[in-house]
Amino acid sequence: MPPPADIVKVAIEWPGAFPKLMEIDQKKPLSAIIKEVCEGWNLPSPETYALQNADATNFYITEKNRNNIKNGSILRLTTSAAQMALQLHERIQSTSMDMKLDALKDLANSSRDITFAQEFINLDGISLLTQMVESGTDFGDLLSFTLTAFVELMDHGIVSWDTFSVAFIKKIAGYVCKSAMDTAVLQRSLAILESMVLNSQDLYQKVAKEITIGQLIPHLQGTDQDIQTYTIAVINALFLKAPEEKRQSDEDNVNILGCPLTEMAHILAQKQLRSIILSNVIRSNKPINDEMAHQLYVLQVLTFNLLEDRMMTKMDPQDQAQRDIIFELRRIAFDVECESNNSGSIEKRKSMYTRDYKKLGFINHVNPAVDFTQIPPGMLALDNMLYFARQHQDAYIRIVLENSSREDKHECPFGRSSIELTKMLCEILKVGELPSENCHDFHPMFFTHDRSFEEFFCICIQLLNKTWKEMRATSEDFNKVMQVVKEQITRALTVKPNSLDQFKSRLQNLSYTEILKLRQSERMNQEDFQSRPILELREKIQPEIMELIKQQRLNRLCEGTAFRKISSRRRQDKFWYCRLSPNHKVLHYSDLEENPQGEVPYDSLQDKLPVADIKAVVTGKDCPHMKEKGALKQNKEVLELAFSVLYESDEYLNFIAPDKHEYCVWTDGLNALLGKEMTSEFTRSDMDTLLNMEMKLRLLDLENIQIPDVPPPIPKEPSNYDFVYDCN
Repeated sequence: MPPPADIVKVAIEWPGAFPKLMEIDQKKPLSAIIKEVCEGWNLPSPETYALQNADATNFYITEKNRNNIKNGSILRLTTSAAQMALQLHERIQSTSMDMKLDALKDLANSSRDITFAQEFINLDGISLLTQMVESGTDFGDLLSFTLTAFVELMDHGIVSWDTFSVAFIKKIAGYVCKSAMDTAVLQRSLAILESMVLNSQDLYQKVAKEITIGQLIPHLQGTDQDIQTYTIAVINALFLKAPEEKRQSDEDNVNILGCPLTEMAHILAQKQLRSIILSNVIRSNKPINDEMAHQLYVLQVLTFNLLEDRMMTKMDPQDQAQRDIIFELRRIAFDVECESNNSGSIEKRKSMYTRDYKKLGFINHVNPAVDFTQIPPGMLALDNMLYFARQHQDAYIRIVLENSSREDKHECPFGRSSIELTKMLCEILKVGELPSENCHDFHPMFFTHDRSFEEFFCICIQLLNKTWKEMRATSEDFNKVMQVVKEQITRALTVKPNSLDQFKSRLQNLSYTEILKLRQSERMNQEDFQSRPILELREKIQPEIMELIKQQRLNRLCEGTAFRKISSRRRQDKFWYCRLSPNHKVLHYSDLEENPQGEVPYDSLQDKLPVADIKAVVTGKDCPHMKEKGALKQNKEVLELAFSVLYESDEYLNFIAPDKHEYCVWTDGLNALLGKEMTSEFTRSDMDTLLNMEMKLRLLDLENIQIPDVPPPIPKEPSNYDFVYDCN
């Protein structure tokens, strides 16, 4: 007869004694269980003891988390969290440096546990740590462990960041600004500054008074990638919190206090941040890790988001300064000066302007300013056109004159093309969208030029003109040309060119003819047979294919996945792992100290959730962790990767998938476990691919074409290389 569900068998350790095997009744109060354990070892005052997990975490067992205790767990009897907090609170104030250092090490380690953290904070422990930092008497390891404990305690979100004094901020900023500082202290200080900026607008103002871009740049020029990562994270945080309203500021002041986004961008350009990141980070000998890739991606997104204001600004047809830009485009293209009011009749001048604006490819020949009232791309399109005309004058003049001299209806309208291309590039680069918490998709080529978006446009507008000629397009084919150009650009971006020149070379290889070949090849691979017998056969074998997909999803769940723990306070390098048991009856999961390389063994995953207890799988906005307040709530991409497993009455296991593929694998697999339909886009794609492959194999079989059971052997290396292949 199986034991009752409320009884778990565990081993309990106590220093200097043999471990005790006992059965714990989960219905009994935890205090009664601890009292029973203490009596077994004749220990007085059981209220001063607690149970702890005897693993790498050493987290306390509480009434809230006691249900996580499983059969076979190893626990440890130890000092209670309240008693431990009181002891460490006294020990870190010791006059003996050795005792103080040991106490701070223990505090930094214990502070990861929210149970201990709550008790230490109740003793006003955060204030004690800040006073120790402000006093400036501790250095080296003492200071490092003090800051580590502070970071761990603050990460629990119990104490508001708004409570810290200017003196504390000055001290932390001082550690960052010093030229020679202990690496651990510098790393913690940068992490604290990032959290301060992200979590409080008031602290942003105070931090910005103390830190300048010039003081952060030396940390990027070092060789420690962790320090470089934290430095870029601080810059990104300042970028995110910079006020959007435009203000006048002294250009000689390189302090970033109160700078609007455009002003901050100007400061970053002055300090050559881009070129320093390019030479010391992107082109360094060290491979870029995931966290650095994420911070570079965030910086890339925030930089492109500076374009949003111009992208969403309509042109005022009555604004003379804006109209002068269009006059400048006309002047450069046709080498004419603006005629004075006395030169010819008004009608004649209007006729000349209308003719030239038509040659420039505007939709509205009379008043081209109207073309720029569409948002997006708004004034950003006009900015790009002017940049192209001034910085790449020969190419600009060639494109305009080449198309304006054609009379066979095959002219490419430069104005209309530029407006639509700018809009397309903004969509490809997601200008105006918040950066995703999980994305590492940065493009090195955008760090190779101070005006990378404009240069990107200049390359693409020349590509558009080239593709237009290759397609022998007319105005009726405009949308078709834009679709081909978008495909050329996105295909070229997938290889992550290291420079704009490499991007340009990649586009040269993606001519219209090449795109047609690629499309034809993909169509053949995705060929859909529409005859009635074929459709009936497809329908007949579809359940078999669906079962195959289901097994693949469940096998992937058995392999498991590492999920990043994401907090609304700051991005953290903390992970947890989850995998399905081979018999598909239990989910095993546990926190990890670092991102695992390969599968994590089942015996390392302490927590378990029976599949039979799962009530539902919810996604997106319905997830409990997406309903909570915080930065994640505003992020569309994180929302699309979130899912939760609900079990019992109000318990849940929250996930944020590393990418869309893992999201589909896990939601499909969990739905399959619950006997529900798998509806993800990857399931549909896999179904189409496998069905088409199966259909082709069966049709080959009908033609009596023998398909071998094993692949043919790999040919041996030829002994004589002196031969010529006749291509004809």
